[in-house]
Amino acid sequence: MELKEFFENNPHVALAFSGGADSAYLLYAASRHAKSLRAYYVKSAFQPQFELEDAKRLSEQLGVEMTILPLNLLEDSEITANTSDRCYICKQKIFSTILEAAQKDGFTLLIDGTNASDEAEKRPGMKALQELSIASPLRLCGIGKDEIRRRSKEAGLFTWDKPAYSCLATRIPQGEVITKEKLEKTERAEAYLAALGFSDFRLRLLGTSAKLQLPASQIETALRKRDAILKELKKEYSAVLLDLEARDE
Repeated sequence: MELKEFFENNPHVALAFSGGADSAYLLYAASRHAKSLRAYYVKSAFQPQFELEDAKRLSEQLGVEMTILPLNLLEDSEITANTSDRCYICKQKIFSTILEAAQKDGFTLLIDGTNASDEAEKRPGMKALQELSIASPLRLCGIGKDEIRRRSKEAGLFTWDKPAYSCLATRIPQGEVITKEKLEKTERAEAYLAALGFSDFRLRLLGTSAKLQLPASQIETALRKRDAILKELKKEYSAVLLDLEARDE
């Protein structure tokens, strides 16, 4: 099945929109083939500001109405406890919030950007999608990450080469309590590193230290910019560590 056929069979859809490459391409496809469409973006302390800005920019470019739903995930002690099922609980809350809003707007089907490359065992949140009957057209149509990027580039979407981005809570070790201060500190540090030209990296909290995980091609650059990185990040961290086990590119 192709996406066009999916939307012919399901012409009225609400989209859980994150601003990432996958849901961005799905928004584009839905804007072309669905009869009615609305995007929903959940704004919480777990998402950095640039994700919201990207979501706004693309929805405006495509002429799709986007509803922003503020959600205070930090008020839920089950989430802030940061146990092994934190992602599942978080997804349940996020998608339940979107479902409620979408149903009030008259939509009976909610879709998301899970794709055919996503492995269920590595994404505990996918269990929540199944329980809430969220449809994943990219997955259903067998469209994986490489194909999404190819099609997005072809369509002229600025998100075509946007790196995958997991929420800020993933930077905090499992079992360590998630706080607003830790999330904001992480966001500031990652924004600074992005401004230096780094991409597809993670800055993980390790006690009071920061552990920087970079693609192999960017490690040499980090060493060249060592003084600037240390000067900025040591304002908030006791030490800055560079992980020599590079992230996959």
